[in-house]
Amino acid sequence: MFYEMEVRGHIRVPPSSFAEETKDAVLKKLNEQFDGFVSKDMGIVIGVSEVLSIGDGVIIPGDGAAYYDTTFKVLAFKPELQEVVLGKITDITDFGAFIDIGAIDGMIHVSQTMDDFVNFSKSNVLTGKESKKVLKVGDTCRARIIAISFKEAFSPKIGLTMRQPMLGNLKWVEEDLKKKSKPVKPSKKEKGAK
Repeated sequence: MFYEMEVRGHIRVPPSSFAEETKDAVLKKLNEQFDGFVSKDMGIVIGVSEVLSIGDGVIIPGDGAAYYDTTFKVLAFKPELQEVVLGKITDITDFGAFIDIGAIDGMIHVSQTMDDFVNFSKSNVLTGKESKKVLKVGDTCRARIIAISFKEAFSPKIGLTMRQPMLGNLKWVEEDLKKKSKPVKPSKKEKGAK
């Protein structure tokens, strides 16, 4: 889920930025500081959207930089269990598929790609043995988050499944909906029984 969060902190502005407007210098330093920032509490910070307030600057002896007590807003992606996400398949391996869900890539284990026995071809395509469903790089898919790990602070892991109704390659979902919306024709036995 994407969030806009209000954050407060002390921002260091070096003397080389003193000629700039304070708000511009603080915003620049905030974006540098939060570029690629990941935490379990905030998620994956995408960027600083707005500086709300800047207090008086304090210069610490021996440093020369000014420190400003600042309140600002950040945009962040914080994945949540059971959340449904939309993305594009970026890579397929013999153990599963990787999907770009915006701020991060998630991984779909081969056993979670479809309700079928799945074959992996050397051309990086996953194919269902009975259903003949095909999953390849570039396909747009809908998946559900089933695992989140922030064990490695700068490289969170997202586990996904597509083995539930209305999930998977959007082409599969459309085909399933078409099949369900077609009227069922009675068989010859049912016609004769009337």
